[in-house]
Amino acid sequence: MWCGKHLKMTCMSKEESQEEEHCSFFFQLLSEFLSFSADSFSALMRYPVSNCEASMIIIEKFIMEQLNLTKDAISESKIINSVGLDIIKVAQTIVDAVIRLCKEYSQAVNVESCDARSENDKFDSKEPIVMNHVANITKCAVERLSELGILAASGGGTLVTVLNVSWKGVVSLLQLGKGALSVKVNAADIIVTLISLVNESLRCTAEAWSSSLKEAISVNEARRTFVPVKFYLINAIKIASLFPSQAYTVYKEITLCVVMISSLRISLSHEKGLKVASEVLTELLERSSLDLLNSLLNSALVRQEKLEILDWLFTEECNLNPIHGDPSSNYRAASIDEIFSLSCEAMSGARMLLPGRVGLFLSFLMYSPDLEEDTKFAITRKLGWFLEVLTDEEVYSSILVSQIPVLYSSGKTVELVWETLFSALLHALKTFMIVVSSCRAWEDFMFFLFENFFHPHFLCWEIVMELWCFLVCHAEVDLVNGIIDKLCTLMKSFVSSESVIVPGSTLRKMARSICVLLTYSGQFLVDKVYNYVANEDRSQSSSIMFLALLLEGFPINSLSDNIRSFAKQKIITDYCNFIERFADKSFSASSSGVLGVPVFALSASLPSLQVGISDIDMKTLKFLVSTIRSCRNPADQLMKKQYCKLLSETLGIISNMKHLYAFDEMEEVILELQDLFISGSTDSDIQVYQCKAELALFMAGFGEVEMSESDDCAKSCAVWKLYHMLFQDRHWALVHLALAAFGYFSERTTCNQLWRFVPQDAALSYDLESGNEPNEERFMSEFKAFLEKELALLTVTHRSEQLGLLVKEGLMLREVVQNISNMESEPMECQSMELDGENQSNKRRKLPDELSKGMELLRNGLKVIGDGISHWQQNQFDSTELQEKLLASFSRLEDAISHLAGLTDSG
Repeated sequence: MWCGKHLKMTCMSKEESQEEEHCSFFFQLLSEFLSFSADSFSALMRYPVSNCEASMIIIEKFIMEQLNLTKDAISESKIINSVGLDIIKVAQTIVDAVIRLCKEYSQAVNVESCDARSENDKFDSKEPIVMNHVANITKCAVERLSELGILAASGGGTLVTVLNVSWKGVVSLLQLGKGALSVKVNAADIIVTLISLVNESLRCTAEAWSSSLKEAISVNEARRTFVPVKFYLINAIKIASLFPSQAYTVYKEITLCVVMISSLRISLSHEKGLKVASEVLTELLERSSLDLLNSLLNSALVRQEKLEILDWLFTEECNLNPIHGDPSSNYRAASIDEIFSLSCEAMSGARMLLPGRVGLFLSFLMYSPDLEEDTKFAITRKLGWFLEVLTDEEVYSSILVSQIPVLYSSGKTVELVWETLFSALLHALKTFMIVVSSCRAWEDFMFFLFENFFHPHFLCWEIVMELWCFLVCHAEVDLVNGIIDKLCTLMKSFVSSESVIVPGSTLRKMARSICVLLTYSGQFLVDKVYNYVANEDRSQSSSIMFLALLLEGFPINSLSDNIRSFAKQKIITDYCNFIERFADKSFSASSSGVLGVPVFALSASLPSLQVGISDIDMKTLKFLVSTIRSCRNPADQLMKKQYCKLLSETLGIISNMKHLYAFDEMEEVILELQDLFISGSTDSDIQVYQCKAELALFMAGFGEVEMSESDDCAKSCAVWKLYHMLFQDRHWALVHLALAAFGYFSERTTCNQLWRFVPQDAALSYDLESGNEPNEERFMSEFKAFLEKELALLTVTHRSEQLGLLVKEGLMLREVVQNISNMESEPMECQSMELDGENQSNKRRKLPDELSKGMELLRNGLKVIGDGISHWQQNQFDSTELQEKLLASFSRLEDAISHLAGLTDSG
């Protein structure tokens, strides 16, 4: 006690007029006394535990005061320059000696034998007093070592050894007697202390990196930062595992720490200079932080509280999709300060932690083999929450584009790879599916899959279907058969003739999902589904079910040979029967239902039939003519609607049968189409207007046949006019289809006068800069750009730079949408925004630098060729005919390059 008091006085007066000799003498005395104390602890181990109450009090007080002095000496070690390092070394010896003394005492007490002693045995009344004495010593040592660990954590690199020995000592002491001797210790406070060290260390590091990051963080720097954090986590895990009941009382602090680590991991992965830091964090802290939480969830002592912990962690309190109210409540990217300054009370509603929660849930799924069965069951119950979170606009956009480092283990090796969040999510869910397949959580997992079979959000539906496909590929045959039977029975209950042609109907969604599953399954399941539909009762409902499957891509070529042959023949036979009955004037469509189911079926399956059907060639053309005339003269509007749908499907059939374009009867067809689409008011007739998409596909097929370019040819004139009509339409989708059709036609046709197919007033001929005057060059420029993009889609792989541009454009688009949504509250600002958008759209895009460089090369090449021809003419006198041909070709080349140069310069 005298040393402690004198140490404080000496350090306070050291900067004042104090004799150097006195300070040096005292510090040397202090070092010697600490060494003497360490030897005293070692000497105590050689003697049994004292049962004298006076001795017990002396020993307890001696240990407490000695550890207090050790802590004070270490805290002032930087001031004590002369013997500071010696004091740190001696302090480690003291800590080690105290730990060994407590272990020796705990073994002498033999707690287990005391607990097992029966009432009939002789009982020493002093033994409980001795046990209490040992518990007091252990409690004192734990508390002082914890304080010493906190001091060492803020002491810098010189106190790393003290930090290590103190916290390891705390864990060792808490483990004595299986925790029985440490019942007086508040383990919850120690866990909170370690968590606060984790949070503070990460907060300081993140602030330093985010504020002044000039160079990318190196691996060594990241490891120096995160290794101490992992050390704190490991010790917290050990203590929480020893005292789960006490750890449960601070589960909010534990969960907040784990979510913060997950949030920091994702946040670092977004910054280019911090990607290495994100990798190191994943390697060192991801599993450790999850183990800290699992020390609670996997404990049998808190089994009933697991759902409460997970409800707090994956809460539904935060408004995931705010529509009304304060716009500031919407999700926004949080700064590091905001994340690490959150309190436990604010955690449940903090939307800024959503990415961290998603990342943590992925970790749960990835490491689910290590979870207890009850925890797996509880996680399964949270899968619905997980899908709901993914529907948040910020979360699902991040899922699609963000990349994070993921650890994958293969045997004894562990590999770290960068993956998109979407890929990591699918892998984690599949891992979890395998894990729960053999436990009682499987029923709940299957319920989750069935419950979300029709999930309205596209991303969630993709995820659920990916899981279904994985299940179909790898599950046992009996399980898969049972699932397919249930799905087919469910689809039968949705059958209705009206819904089969509505793409978004429940029947079509059901058929789409089944077809997706069948593409990943074997031949047996494809046959099973077809037999269920075809052998149902051969009624109208059977035909509608089969049509729904065909419209959604039923893999008809995956059927076994006999069934495939039968299915194809049935489709063709039903089609022929229908068009023969359609020619009968007594045949009429009913007011309800779908007219021409066989036509829809053939149209949907024709691309995959791969068989010759020449026996219906003439019948198809005649049927098309009859359908066109029926569209012009319907009995009522309902009949016209059905006739127009038949027209669209029949045009699709012919566009897949290119040989029909060479038939003489095609002239009658094209003239009838001209009368229907041009002579009538197509734009005001919505039923006929909706057939334009299939008409564009139909028109592309004329590139396969010889066509006259004479103005006297009625067929050619009709083709020109129909192309004119398609190009004049200003709907963006029809503009795209018309360009695609004309591109296919231009590539294959023998016609030289392609200008005849393009009207002067085509939609793409209008330039906003020149007002409403059409510009032919603009159409050709847009057409060329379209063809180049189509080619690029087939040959070019997306690069990270291209994806970055897409992300940037998406963010700009979102900003525009948000500005529009604030139109009512800020009308003037919104008006300004619209004007800016208009000015932006009126600007020409700068041509790529490659075009200018290419034109320069062409000009130089042209000059070199010209010089070569002049030199050749001077030295060759016997090749006059060859010279004339070469000069003519060179002249045409010169004109073409001059024209191209003009376009480039004007751009």
